[in-house]
Amino acid sequence: MKSRCLMLLPVLVLGLATMEARAQTWPTKPLRAIVPIAAGSLADIVPRVVFEQLSIRLGQSIVVENRPGAGGTIGANLVAKAPDGYTLLVHSSAHTIAPSLHANLGYDPARDFAAVAPLGVTPFVLVAPPARGYGTIRDLVSAAKAKPGAFNFASPGVGTASHLSAERFRFSAGVEAVHVPFKGGAEAMANVIAGRIDFFFMALGAALPNIRDGKLSALAVNGARRSTALPDVPTTSEAGFANAEYPTWFVLFLPAGVSREIVDKLHRETLEALQEPRVRERLAELGVEPMVMTPRELDVYVEKQIAADALLVRAIGLKTE
Repeated sequence: MKSRCLMLLPVLVLGLATMEARAQTWPTKPLRAIVPIAAGSLADIVPRVVFEQLSIRLGQSIVVENRPGAGGTIGANLVAKAPDGYTLLVHSSAHTIAPSLHANLGYDPARDFAAVAPLGVTPFVLVAPPARGYGTIRDLVSAAKAKPGAFNFASPGVGTASHLSAERFRFSAGVEAVHVPFKGGAEAMANVIAGRIDFFFMALGAALPNIRDGKLSALAVNGARRSTALPDVPTTSEAGFANAEYPTWFVLFLPAGVSREIVDKLHRETLEALQEPRVRERLAELGVEPMVMTPRELDVYVEKQIAADALLVRAIGLKTE
């Protein structure tokens, strides 16, 4: 038995050396990055900002391909079945919500992907029509409690991260409000500005121009800390609403079948790209802040988020498709 193991040892060493050599020369051709969300959204803009520098570091172009539909599951399914090391996935929080909303995904969001690096994290900002006169988030809650069931809130669709953000806040604040889903964030925002919607947890980057123009009132952000883009706006936690934190993140994934050496190399190069001043400045303008994790830490984080989202979806009473 011992002699057999000794005979196999050179084979194992050679195999490891070959894998390491492939990782050192990778990539040898352009990469394709699937963004399973519509072009022009923050989840589409963020990777394009990062990839401009990452492609320079890798010495190969990265072609972004938008494959929206079914809550981001169409694009994710495509990448899960392409473990060639040249097909990437950039997804948002919708990645961990998906298994709670879709009974037959065709892939496992945790087991079928290797998390590479977070590209950033951004809070949702709680906005309301300025005409309502809410000076603080507490004013909104008091008004909603004074008229149970009369208030409503917007989202870009059922089961979106914006929707779950509002539900977490609603549970924490103990208020009743009717969910009004729209076909997208722009339509939802327009209805808030017009005064037809009482509040909306909106992607920070998309909300900033109208907040600065006075068309929307920013009452709180639901991140772990205040946003540098809105330093005077408190977090939901600071305002006294525990468990209302629910920022959205943007993460780079590879299919699970890709070698760990390639995952680690892409992680290192992505971190370097994120440190480029031009990238940092542009992400800051979009309200996106650093989120630092190793690939293994990120894998664990994704699994925990899947479990947490499942609990929230059940609490809301959403049904799987």
